[in-house]
Amino acid sequence: MKKQCTAQQGYDSYRWFLDAAERGDAYAQFNLGRMYKAGDGVARDEAKACYWMGKAARQGLAYAQNQLGAMYYYGRGVEPDDDLAVYWFRSAARQGEASAQQNLGQMYRKGRGLVRSDEMACSWFSRAADQGLASAQTLLGECYADGRGVPRNYPMALAWYRKAALQNDPHAQLRLGLMYKHGFGVARNEVQAVAWFRQAAMQDIAAAQRLVGVAYAEGVGVPCDPPRAVSWLLRAAEQDDVDAQFNLAVLLSHGKGVEHDLDLALTWYQRAAEAGHALAQYNLGGMYARGCGVARDDRRALQWYRLAAEQGAASAQFNVAVMYANGCGVSRDDTLAAVWYRSAAEQGDASAQNNLGVMYANGIGVERDDRQAVDWYARAAEQGHALAQFNLGGMYSSGRGVPRDPLRRPLA
Repeated sequence: MKKQCTAQQGYDSYRWFLDAAERGDAYAQFNLGRMYKAGDGVARDEAKACYWMGKAARQGLAYAQNQLGAMYYYGRGVEPDDDLAVYWFRSAARQGEASAQQNLGQMYRKGRGLVRSDEMACSWFSRAADQGLASAQTLLGECYADGRGVPRNYPMALAWYRKAALQNDPHAQLRLGLMYKHGFGVARNEVQAVAWFRQAAMQDIAAAQRLVGVAYAEGVGVPCDPPRAVSWLLRAAEQDDVDAQFNLAVLLSHGKGVEHDLDLALTWYQRAAEAGHALAQYNLGGMYARGCGVARDDRRALQWYRLAAEQGAASAQFNVAVMYANGCGVSRDDTLAAVWYRSAAEQGDASAQNNLGVMYANGIGVERDDRQAVDWYARAAEQGHALAQFNLGGMYSSGRGVPRDPLRRPLA
C-alpha cells in the first residue's frame, strides 16, 4: 500500500524542494513542478508547474523536458504551441526518455508541429517499445496491423500486442483479442479472444465490455448467458458506446433469457439513435411505426427511418419509400417514393426492386418504362422474390418490355 502523508508532511516536502529548486537543483525543480501540477502539498497551479518544469528542462532533465512538451501540447499553464511541444519531446527523446519517444511519434503521426510521417512515427514508437513501454508497444502493434509506416505484418503486430497485453495494457488486450477473433496472424480462437476482451473490459474499456457482452449473448467463446450479456453491455452502454446501447436494446426488446422490457429498450434505442447509430434509428422507427412500447406515431417513425435511410440503411430506405407511397406520416409523394425505392433497390433490396418495377410498369412517380420495369423485376426475381417473379411472368406473357413469351407467363 502506498504510504500516506499528512498535509504538514506534504508542505514540508514542498519547502525542501523549493529551497533546493531555488539553488538550481534540476530534480527539485522537476518535483516542485510536479507538485504544482498535481496540487500535491500545495495549491494546484499549472502556470507555476510550467515555470518549474521549464527550469528543469533547460538544465537538460529528460523527464522535465517530456512533461514540458506535454504542457505545451495541451496548453496547460501556457499557451498551446505544437512547435515547442515537438522541441521538448525531441530533446527528451534523444536522451532515451521512452515516454517522450512515444509522444514524438504521436506528433509525427498527427502531423502536429512537423510534417506528418507514419514512417517516423513508427520509428519513434519502436524505440520506446524496445525499452518496454507498454503503450508504445501497442502503438507499434497498430503500425504493423494497419500497415502504417511499415509493411503490414500481422505476426509482428500480434507479438507487440502480446508484449503490451502481458504488461496489462488494456488497449493491447482489446486488440490482441480482435486478432484472435478474426484470425489475424494467429489461428482463429474465440475462447482466447473473449479471455483477452475480458481483461480489457475489467479495466473499463467500453469496446471490450461490449464484445464480452456480445459473446455471452451469442454464446461464442463462452456459454450463452443473456443476463451476463446484459450486465456487460450495460457497463459499456453507460460509457456511451453506441453499439453496446444498440445491442442492449435488442436484448431487452426481444426478452430472450432476460426480462422483456420495452420501456428500457426504447430508452437505449433512443440514446444510440440520437448518437447517429443507423440500425438503432431504424429499429426506433419500427417501434413508433408498430406502436411497440410507445404510442404509434407515423411521423416520428418516418423521422427515424429517414435518418437511417440517409446513412444508407437499405431497409430504412425501403420503409421511407413505403411511407411516401402510402402517405403515412407525410403527404403522399410518389416521386419521393420512387427515389427511395431506387436507393434501396440499388443496394440489392429485393422488395424495393419489385416495387420500383411496379412504379415503372405503371408510370407512378416516374415515366412509364417497361424495359426498366422488366429489369427491376428480374433483379428481384433472381433473389427469389415471389411477387417479382409473378410480375416478371406477366411482362413476358403480355410482351411488355420484352418479346412476348407465353411459356414464361405467371402460373397464377
